[in-house]
Amino acid sequence: MRALVFERQLARFAASRVAADLAGSGRGVAVGPLELGEIEAPDLPGAGFVRVAPRLAGICGSDLATLDGRSSRYFEHIVSFPFIPGHEIVGDVEGGALDGQRVVVEPVLGCEARGLAPPCPACAAGNRGRCERIAFGRLAPGLQTGYCTDTGGGWSQSLVAHESQLHPVPDRFSDEAAVMIEPTACAVHAAFQGSAGGRRVLVLGAGTLGLCTIAALRQYSLPGVLVAVAKHPEQRRLARELGADHVVEPAEIVRAARRLTGSLALTGRGGALERVTGGMDVVFDCVGSADSLAGALSVVRPGGEIVLVGMPGPVKVDLAPLWQREVMLKGAYAYGTEETPSGPASTFDLARDLVDACDLGQLVSARYPLERYEEAIGHAAAAGRRGGVKIVFDLRRRPRRGRGVGTDDKETP
Repeated sequence: MRALVFERQLARFAASRVAADLAGSGRGVAVGPLELGEIEAPDLPGAGFVRVAPRLAGICGSDLATLDGRSSRYFEHIVSFPFIPGHEIVGDVEGGALDGQRVVVEPVLGCEARGLAPPCPACAAGNRGRCERIAFGRLAPGLQTGYCTDTGGGWSQSLVAHESQLHPVPDRFSDEAAVMIEPTACAVHAAFQGSAGGRRVLVLGAGTLGLCTIAALRQYSLPGVLVAVAKHPEQRRLARELGADHVVEPAEIVRAARRLTGSLALTGRGGALERVTGGMDVVFDCVGSADSLAGALSVVRPGGEIVLVGMPGPVKVDLAPLWQREVMLKGAYAYGTEETPSGPASTFDLARDLVDACDLGQLVSARYPLERYEEAIGHAAAAGRRGGVKIVFDLRRRPRRGRGVGTDDKETP
């Protein structure tokens, strides 16, 4: 089968980091350890596993960080090489009780997929994102499908998944809407992690994750006022459409927080960051960089909360304001079971409903075949600047033709 394979090649990993640092995100793929080739499809690891033939597979920020050589060394013990990237997947099941059905894959490889019984406390409670055993059991280490050598990933013609990972897709959903369910689930989980109800909330970043977080907050958390920070015109338009009350550019963040909260501002000296004395109740950082975390700390109020939604790598940030202002910093990873007013609910079910209600399939901006992976990854890295959001690989045997296929409004040949 055709697949994009990421090998453990330290020299090429370092080369991709240098290229990304010099030329920008996505530029290191040409010299990095990702290669397109013909390989054997992964074997079925055991009972309950089936094959899935991907239709669409997304390119997300964590994929770009890996390809740019910027991912944290924290992940070294919970991934296995070589792996096929791609964890945002809609595809067709081959075998098992769901044979022939179109599904999305819930990629976390928890106790059930790993054949471990009894399950760890997190998995037993329905929170596989917090699984304690992602490096054990019948599978090689891998926190998710797309980072495990035994399962394969979405950037290929075939992968294997446990039936517990599969969620059937309603017939009314396009493939583009379906492929948005997994990233939307991450945003929904973040919305439930933060204490946003009735409060002053700011979302930093308006890429896929940021826009989905805005939609999730508006649908499920009902903030008192919701402010989005977005760099590019199309991002600002979508942020308003999906529920932001105010949309500002990054340079306006302190001014906006001061105006909305009645705070005073401290002007930075000697290169220090300008900041407010009061600020927003909750900040959702959907970028995960040193700059975004510093920006969040500059506008959150004393005793406020920062929810880290975007995947961080190694960052250097002054944490004095976190300490002095008694700010809570909280991570939001993956998905599981959320406590709603109606009772416990699957994050994926809530995400499916949100994709449907807000037409989040519209965020899929361009589709590429695997053979054009360098072009696709470059587009994903520059999506905001180019007026796009989500870039995907199209693995359908007969790709749908029309606007948005390939790059921008061009069709796949």
